[in-house]
Amino acid sequence: MALNIRSEEVNQLAETLASAARVSKTEAVRMALVNELARREAKPSLLERIKPIQDAIATYPRTGLKADKAFYDDLSGEP
Repeated sequence: MALNIRSEEVNQLAETLASAARVSKTEAVRMALVNELARREAKPSLLERIKPIQDAIATYPRTGLKADKAFYDDLSGEP
C-alpha cells in the first residue's frame, strides 16, 4: 500500500532524518514510526504512573472526619 505525504513540513522532516541517518526517505519514515511506537509502548500508563502516589496516600491513617461544607467553611474562617 502506498503512502503519499502531501505535507511539505513532513516531507522536509523525512528528508532531514534520511540525510542524518544516511538512509532513504522511506526507511527514515519507517524508522520514525517504529521508534514512536516503541516509545509509546515503553511509556507507563497513567494508572501505573499514579499508583505510587495512591499507595503513599493510603498509608496515612483515616481520621474519621468528613470534608463537608462545614469543614471547608471552618478552614476559610467563615461562620
